[in-house]
Amino acid sequence: MSEAEQVSVSAPEAAAAAVLDALNATDSNGTEALNATAKFVATPEGTALAYGSLVFMALLPIFFGALRSVTCSKSKNAADMPETITSRDAARFPIIASCTLFGLYLFFKVFSQEYINLLLSVYFFVLGVLALSHTMSPLMFRIFPASIPNKQYQLLFTQGSGESKEEIVNYEFDTKNLVCLLISSVVGVWYLLKKHWIANNLFGLAFALNGVELLHLNNVSTGCILLGGLFVYDVFWVFGTNVMVTVAKSFEAPIKLVFPQDLLEKGLGASNFAMLGLGDIVIPGIFIALLLRFDVSLKKNSRTYFYSSFLAYIFGLGLTIFVMHTFKHAQPALLYLVPACVGFPVIVALFKGELTEMFRYEESSPEDAAAKEDSSESDKKDQ
Repeated sequence: MSEAEQVSVSAPEAAAAAVLDALNATDSNGTEALNATAKFVATPEGTALAYGSLVFMALLPIFFGALRSVTCSKSKNAADMPETITSRDAARFPIIASCTLFGLYLFFKVFSQEYINLLLSVYFFVLGVLALSHTMSPLMFRIFPASIPNKQYQLLFTQGSGESKEEIVNYEFDTKNLVCLLISSVVGVWYLLKKHWIANNLFGLAFALNGVELLHLNNVSTGCILLGGLFVYDVFWVFGTNVMVTVAKSFEAPIKLVFPQDLLEKGLGASNFAMLGLGDIVIPGIFIALLLRFDVSLKKNSRTYFYSSFLAYIFGLGLTIFVMHTFKHAQPALLYLVPACVGFPVIVALFKGELTEMFRYEESSPEDAAAKEDSSESDKKDQ
């Protein structure tokens, strides 16, 4: 939790890093990062409400995203298949994130901040609508009235003709998906026009939940490499330079959760925000989700590693807030979250004698799983 940490929540490549490289922005008094209002001294009640709300909001996408990641890993639908992060991706991710971060820093120094943020607003409007629509879809499928016909649609773009025809876009959807898209678009317009903190949080929660659900580590070792690399990245850019601070204060996008410390005094029009970057949620979250899938693979009807890492996350985030509030200085949250989220499950595994089994657990990519299934069906036909 820092005043300006940057971590990606999308796919582990350069394009993904560019999307959300200003994620971990956290500040005990976030007014400067979001607006230019005068300094406001928050009341103890307001501070407690803001911090408590941020912790609660952070736990939601981790818990539900991890549960949805189990279903996602078994999905055969191409649109719902996860992006698998390998050890190679994890090792180079902090380097890509650092380059992107410094590139954004130079960009804000050279070009007008107003025009850059206008482009970012439009870009994140599109991403936010799609992410929120995907987040809402399971709920919509449950509450959608059976009396309304659920018609099927297909959006198809092709290039060329005849034998050389090539599919560019082939997207199938139904009436329920259209309703989700309509509701998400209303939230998107609200965010685009007002930049209201509630609209920001709706998009932020959707980004975080989709990140935890769709980004899968292939094994625990890869998770340790990723978290270890970003641990160093986080500490260096927060304590070593002013790059993160500059980018986070300039970057206007729903890549952080915010909650007003002056809500009790000013209501929904409050403007003095405490902030929590999405990277502080998604990066530990994908590791916690991996441990839940490991629990499922053990077939022991227990969720020991998931709950131990989930409690470790609560402890690490609480410790970050305590240190930040005590010393009145922005803190890199991964400095506290990484040792907690990795250390607690490892200690549990040592006591249960399952440490070797934990580190041997391997998840196949969707492509590999599909290939194995095709090969298995082919063998059955041959027999």
